[in-house]
Amino acid sequence: MPDRPYTLLSCSMSMDGYLDSATPGRLELSNAADFDRVDGERAGCDAILVGAATIRSDNPRLLVRSAQRRADRVARGCPPSPVKVTVTNGADLDRDSAFFAPDGVDKLVYCHTVSVDAARARLDGAATVVDAGSPVTLRWVGEDLARRGVGRLMVEGGGSVLTQLLGEDLVDELQLAVAPLFVGDSRARRFVGDARFPWSPGRRADLVEVRHIGDVALLRYALSPRFDGRRPGGRHGAG
Repeated sequence: MPDRPYTLLSCSMSMDGYLDSATPGRLELSNAADFDRVDGERAGCDAILVGAATIRSDNPRLLVRSAQRRADRVARGCPPSPVKVTVTNGADLDRDSAFFAPDGVDKLVYCHTVSVDAARARLDGAATVVDAGSPVTLRWVGEDLARRGVGRLMVEGGGSVLTQLLGEDLVDELQLAVAPLFVGDSRARRFVGDARFPWSPGRRADLVEVRHIGDVALLRYALSPRFDGRRPGGRHGAG
């Protein structure tokens, strides 16, 4: 068994590198065709991970939207949507968030040791709370997901999680959708924060595909020797 799942980072950003605006409400950077592509990627994964801050700010459902893709997963003996995963230090999570809705999908919350009891009390059975140690490391989280049978992990944010995974060289593939707009506000969340990244002028990342999706440009990078070359999720009908 691999020591961690195949890890795919999927992210949309503005031309100046922001994940969102600093104003209330979510800024939609993608378009319908790209949302459908991302849905196809979700359908091909065993689990989807987002940080706790993303749950608080975006309230994502993280479900496969296409009815056909859900049916295809069930036919393969899988649940209709991948396992939902989040990571938190302080257990600042709302049980009423869409992430924890009773939708038939397993949820895993990886939590700092000191916050485990609080998280279990707050979530009241809506998710499995896992003691991820002190401190919580995403390498350990990946290893634990592999032990639970997760072979392919999709990560959809936010910036802190993306920064940690990329900075620790724990990513096999990056799919970066660039929207044709600027945010221009340093208060907004950036794609990544400060870190010592493995890719530098002396080690350039391998750009394997540039794809035109309506007004969005998809940049696809192979970031490890495990890159599998699988075609990014295609259209199979919106659900």
